[in-house]
Amino acid sequence: MYSNHTLRPVTSAPVAPVPVPSWQDAALCAQTGADFFFPEPGSSVREAKSICGRCEMRSACLEYALDNDERFGVWGGLSEKERHQLRRG
Repeated sequence: MYSNHTLRPVTSAPVAPVPVPSWQDAALCAQTGADFFFPEPGSSVREAKSICGRCEMRSACLEYALDNDERFGVWGGLSEKERHQLRRG
């Protein structure tokens, strides 16, 4: 009941990297880490908003979040709830 077949790992086609929008490299959040921008539920987003308020990429970030329906975290200085309200108009 044994086979002479050698097991080989299944290989898949290489996955192309997802392009990073150009504004992300220049954004202040890229220098601080995600913890501020994706806090635990009920935690303050004050620090993230403060960083966003000083960032020259804020409008590009918010536009990206709205265009891509980002539902979590602080993007462009707005929380999930604030972006949801903005979308609803």
